This record gives sequence, C-alpha cells and structure tokens, in this order.
Amino acid sequence: MKVKVVCRKMYNYVQYDLKEIPFPSSLPDPAHIKRRRKLTWHERFLVLKEASRLYAASWVRDIGPDLRPNDYKKDDVTEGKSNGNKSRSTETEPSTLEDIAIAARGGMETLRPALQRLYMTRASAYRDALKSFIEGYQEGIQQDMEKNEDSSKHSKKAILIKVQLNG
Repeated sequence: MKVKVVCRKMYNYVQYDLKEIPFPSSLPDPAHIKRRRKLTWHERFLVLKEASRLYAASWVRDIGPDLRPNDYKKDDVTEGKSNGNKSRSTETEPSTLEDIAIAARGGMETLRPALQRLYMTRASAYRDALKSFIEGYQEGIQQDMEKNEDSSKHSKKAILIKVQLNG
C-alpha cells in the first residue's frame, strides 16, 4: 500500500507541481476582464501584412496619405485655416539626406549625380576653408618676419650706438 501511495504522490508531483518550478503559471485574470477571441490564421496574416507595411513605410520621413489616410483627414480640415504656413513648408528644398534617399531609389544612374553634387559641395567648402587658413597663416608669418626685422634693425642700431660711444 505504501508503495502505491508514494508512486501516486510522485506521479502527481511530476504531473502538476514540478512544471511550476521552471515554468510558473501567472495569476488568473480578474473576473471583470473579458478574454478576446483567438484570431484565425487568415486574420493573423492580415495583421502581420499591415504591420509590415507600416513598418516599411516608417523608414520614410513623410509616409503620405495613402498609408495613413485617417491622419491626413485631420490635416485637410486644418489646412483651410492655415494656408500661408502650409505653402511655405512645401516650397523648401529637400535636405541632402532626402535627396540621396530619393536618388538611391532610382538606381545607380540617379545616385551617381547626387553623390557627385554632395562631394563637390563638401569639397568646395573644405577647399575654401583650407585657402582661408593658408592665407591667414601666411599673413601671420609675414607679421612675425616684420617684427623680427624691426627688432634686428633696432639691435643693430643699438650696437652701432654703443660702438660709437665707446670709440
């Protein structure tokens, strides 16, 4: 008899209690919480598809009305009130990063000129800065040379005066 009781207790321990040690179960939901129904495989696929589309669109700075039409309905209502501010913001040039991103979508044929423009603008700014540094450095050297010449002339005059006084 004792063996059967011990075996049954071990069996119950392994079946019910042992799995609670590595995988503890959470507390049950309160009575006022209603459980949602499980989604079908088709609904899960649609949710994943929509989430993927929105995630991919989030990499673009302005995702546009076709991806989030509800957000742009609010803008259309406020657009009538602030037409002046809206027109100013649309006339600005795209930034360098936006320009390169747009060119990258077009392939290598459109990316190459955009990268060349970027290189030339950066190179010209660097070249101008380097020229102004060299000019300033040369002016500093000339001023230092003039000071050395003036001091050497003064020292020569002082030596001549001493020689004349002593002589």
